[in-house]
This record gives sequence, C-alpha cells and structure tokens, in this order.
Amino acid sequence: MIGQSIINIKSGGRGRLSGVTAALALLFFILFGSRYIEQIPIAALVGVMFMVVIGTFAWSTFRIWNKVPKSDLMVIVLVTALTVLFDLAIAVFAGVIVSSLVFAWENAKRIRARKHIDEYGVKHYEIYGPLFFGSIELFNSKFDIQNDPKEVIIDFKESRITDQSAIECINKLTERYLKNGKNIHLRHLSPDCIKLIKKAEKICEVNVLEDPDYFVAIDNFRKTQEVLLVD
Repeated sequence: MIGQSIINIKSGGRGRLSGVTAALALLFFILFGSRYIEQIPIAALVGVMFMVVIGTFAWSTFRIWNKVPKSDLMVIVLVTALTVLFDLAIAVFAGVIVSSLVFAWENAKRIRARKHIDEYGVKHYEIYGPLFFGSIELFNSKFDIQNDPKEVIIDFKESRITDQSAIECINKLTERYLKNGKNIHLRHLSPDCIKLIKKAEKICEVNVLEDPDYFVAIDNFRKTQEVLLVD
C-alpha cells in the first residue's frame, strides 16, 4: 500500500480523485480479477516489486549520510534491516519504539534550572525542559535543600510535568523541604499539569492565575513579613 501510494503520487496523482480511483481499482482486482492475477508468473511480479522498491526508496539519504544525527542513522539502518529480515510492520513498530527511547534520552539531558534570590529572600528555581521519568535524576540535582532559604518557588513557565514519575518526584522533593522546615511553591503550571499534580495539593501550594507573572504565590509571604515588621 505504501508503494502504491508513492507511485500514485509520482505519477501525478495529487487530488482526492486519484486516491479514490486507486482504491476502487485495487478493490476490483481483489474481488473480480484475482483469478487473472494469479496467472501472472512470480518472476514477473518480482520484477514489478524491484521497480516499486527503486521508485519508493529515498536515494537522497545517501547524499546526507554524514549530516544525519547518529541516532537517526541507527534507526534508518535498523528499520531497513528488519524490513528485509521480517516485514515492514515489524520494522515500523521497532523503529517507533527506538525513536521514542532516543527522544526521551535526548530530552532527559536538556532540563536545566536558573536560580536567583529576590529582594525578599525567596529563592526562585526557573525550570527549563520537560520533567518526566528520564529527567528526574538531573532535576533533583538542581536543588540545594540544606542551604536554601525557608521560602522556595519552583517556576514551570518554561517546563512541563508530563507523567506520574514527575508527580512523584515533586511530592518527594516537597516532603524533603518540609522536613527541613521550608515551604515550596509551584508557579506557572499549565492546565494539563494542574490535572496531573492533583495528588500533590495536600503537601504543596499550587497557585495558577491568568496573570502571566503569578505573584500571588509570594504575596502571602510578603504580607506576613510586613505584619511582623509592623508588630
């Protein structure tokens, strides 16, 4: 079907009519012309398949062989080998799994944190990159719980909490801060992150407003300081 679709496009078929015509012709051959197709010698069909392969193979791949990332090159070689040894379905399935693992590994190395302490003595961790099972270890290494002040804000404006492992990581990190007598606040959580973080609401303060700055998370802390100064 992949070869038929590509040949259809290369033959000039661009509209919906070409696809419908090819599908109806194939249906006709299967239902009414199968006994005639069976009379075609296998050797002739092999020649047809060779022409299909020549027409569908991406020959331009060899020109950019040295420019393709090694991970993509590995997937190309793997899918090609599995297609020859088994079939296209197994090759595509294996290629999708390997590509997903490579993507997860690459994203796990991209998470980073920018740190600063504001004029109120509150430490901010601005997280960049997705937080998921592959980036948990690197995410935890960004925090200095022992030396952090009593109020800490984790800003997810440039990040996303994507799975259950990330939620569990946030829970454990919050518990560690609470054991050291420190409070942690989560800011700039997207709506989908809010749904995932429901389990953490009992142990951490989640503040999400339409305001892109979300200062409410720190306002209560500032007001408390002002009251103490007045007293």
